[in-house]
Amino acid sequence: MSRLPNFVTCADPAATAAPLVRTHKGRRTLAFESGDIQSEMLLARPYALTLQYTRAMMCFALFVPRPRHILMVGLGGGSLAKFCYRHFPDCRITVVELRADVIALREQFLVPPDDARLRVVHADAVGYVKAQAGQGARPFDVILVDGFGAEGLPPALGNAAFYRDCRAVLGDGGVLVANVFTYDPRYPVVLDALDSVFARRTCWFDRVAGNNRIVFAMHAAGAAGDTLPGVRRLHGLARRHGLGLGWMNRLWARLLVMQLAWRSVLAPPH
Repeated sequence: MSRLPNFVTCADPAATAAPLVRTHKGRRTLAFESGDIQSEMLLARPYALTLQYTRAMMCFALFVPRPRHILMVGLGGGSLAKFCYRHFPDCRITVVELRADVIALREQFLVPPDDARLRVVHADAVGYVKAQAGQGARPFDVILVDGFGAEGLPPALGNAAFYRDCRAVLGDGGVLVANVFTYDPRYPVVLDALDSVFARRTCWFDRVAGNNRIVFAMHAAGAAGDTLPGVRRLHGLARRHGLGLGWMNRLWARLLVMQLAWRSVLAPPH
């Protein structure tokens, strides 16, 4: 989004502004404050990713190309959920969204109904992940954390305790993708927490999504984890923050999204 990404917070949802849905010139947008586009959908191509930061978050496929189960923190207009649902046909997707009024908009944004592969859970993401971690299983290959309120990234979604719970439910070689604003006062704290919890297996791509810093953090058990293909690629990209130039990173993200779309179109039917 241009300023305010998918909204998930631990604050009382009743105390926040109602979501604003507007349709204009073939585009439908979701915002919580006028002018702050949170999600955008092309009516002619409802599964396309139009915002730079959403394409940047899909770069998780560089590290986990064929995920089996993705956890998303925040539904919003469902852009990432719809894209993954269509273009990862063998993957399950669980979306955790705090706000019932956001979930109620899913038909307006053409988010598919729940089925064997897609499930939208009305819950607090912090409590949900902690409960999953308490079960001792590692069901997820990818976790997309894109939760912001009017004051920025809620501290509960950007601290070491939450990231430890996320790491606890990631399989070996799994990746956490965190969307953070570079001008957030807590930005250095968030990066330090990610580096510490994920043993410095983190990277980002410079200028790939404006003020949105998309951080990739990989879980790998022990020193041997650095031999995993995804972790080796992460370490290589971390040295230059992607391809070294912002325009190249943006082009790379766009081409990757196109490749994922074409891969699913050309895949043989099951």
